[in-house]
Amino acid sequence: MQKLFAWNYGNRDSVDQIEDIISKLPEIDPIISRNAPKWPLDKINKVDLSILRCASWELLYHLDTPPKVVIDEAIELAKEFGTESSPSFVNAVLGSMVKDLNILSGQSNTKQ
Repeated sequence: MQKLFAWNYGNRDSVDQIEDIISKLPEIDPIISRNAPKWPLDKINKVDLSILRCASWELLYHLDTPPKVVIDEAIELAKEFGTESSPSFVNAVLGSMVKDLNILSGQSNTKQ
């Protein structure tokens, strides 16, 4: 998460270690946008956006991890590194995403 956060702020040295997440951002970001319709990506707190991107990547491409675990971990990161409102925001966006993409049933649908 720290490396993706650093990448958001222009530190491109860590790109090699988070290459897979970054390569999937064209697929991940529209899904985040769709599930946070009142918040354009450029207006989302950078910490929250990093957490959402990491969790979204895990939900979409690492289906062996239960969605509840991914969301719980993301909320814990938001509590530790985000603002007071970060945990509820992250929870709402990821919860909407899970429902939107039918991830709970094991059928991820990443169509935009």
